[in-house]
Amino acid sequence: MSVAVIGGGYAGMAAAVALAQRGIPVTVYESARQLGGRARGVPHNDTRLDNGQHILLGCYHHTLQLIARVGGNIGQDFLRLPLQLTLHRHFELQAPRLPAPLHLLAGLLTAHGLSLAQRLSAARFMLSMRRNHFSLPLDMTALQLLRRHKQDKELVRLLWEPICISALNTPVAHASAQVLLNVLRDSLNGTRTDSDILLPRIDFSALFPERAAAYVRQRAGTVLTACSVEAIIPHDNAIELLTAHGPQRHSHVVCAASPASAARLCRDIPQLAPVAAQIEALSFQPIYTIYLQYPEQVQLPQAMLGLDQCFSQWLFDKGQIAGQHGLIAAVISAEGRHQELEHAQLAQKVVLELREQLGITESPLWHQVIAEKRATFSCTPGLDRPATRTPLPGIFLAGDYVMGDYPATLEGAVMSGLQCAENIFLQRPE
Repeated sequence: MSVAVIGGGYAGMAAAVALAQRGIPVTVYESARQLGGRARGVPHNDTRLDNGQHILLGCYHHTLQLIARVGGNIGQDFLRLPLQLTLHRHFELQAPRLPAPLHLLAGLLTAHGLSLAQRLSAARFMLSMRRNHFSLPLDMTALQLLRRHKQDKELVRLLWEPICISALNTPVAHASAQVLLNVLRDSLNGTRTDSDILLPRIDFSALFPERAAAYVRQRAGTVLTACSVEAIIPHDNAIELLTAHGPQRHSHVVCAASPASAARLCRDIPQLAPVAAQIEALSFQPIYTIYLQYPEQVQLPQAMLGLDQCFSQWLFDKGQIAGQHGLIAAVISAEGRHQELEHAQLAQKVVLELREQLGITESPLWHQVIAEKRATFSCTPGLDRPATRTPLPGIFLAGDYVMGDYPATLEGAVMSGLQCAENIFLQRPE
């Protein structure tokens, strides 16, 4: 048995680690020069940035366990914050240290910026969802669900829309209510620490993929970067890959490439043409991250801060998080008016918002805008997502877009990779 993993992002490296741990020979083929996929470190002006300011939640058990398995230290690698949601000057929810779900209910009932009626309405909504096990008989948009439960416009804007955009990267009017409920179930209805927010202190390549590569190599596996796969050719007793290093044969393949690359590789295989069509039917949402390097003394009131009705949705103080003093990351999720602006114009809009909202009068020393235009799939109701298993028994799909409970998250990506590895392990010869 010999397994090829196409793609060295979180899904691919999760599969590779799980296979290597069980002594199964594995080779990772990554087309880029660095690992991480859409969650990777990016060098700029002698500073390590990320291609997007991702966050993890305490309920991301598979991801956190895997990071620890390859040598990470969860306590040192993350700034861990208890559940809090702050929109500067408009709304603040902080959950006290009570057992779940009491911590959330107490946080809702004491939230600042909402009337008592709105706070009670939000609490009733969560209790109703809990009674129904966070499950709907038929999926609908998140906005439809919220309206059915009498969540008024202001409550949606200040509480539910920021959560939905952050979790699903899809506007609340179009997002899947069931997937949103899956996230609320796992993050807010488990243990108290499941709702914790974890902000990485190191870049996303260093956090897991690079450690995973070392783990795989220590167990006789191979990790190749700058090595693209041009075609997958199934044979009776093997699967051939046409790679930048020449033809390679394996018993199994985990295709953990981007959706576009996965569709391209599947398209020319007759048995996988329907899978390619499924992938190509997905639509995508952008994420823009605007990095502003201010003088070192500049900092935000807290490490993570939201803004209401601004271009910037979330601000991250990289000084407080990662010791990169004066560096602020502004994140804009999903589609919107920001896409109409040139990068320099968008950066200037964010600078003005920081001045008006937070009184930051200094000028940034430099800025860098990173636009992932196909950052995640649009997580809409009843979406037909491809399964990890394909019609060919030796070929599997991994990625944050494959079928699962979660939207496009690191946890979803990791879980898909682990599922592929488990399926392959079950097919090993006795």
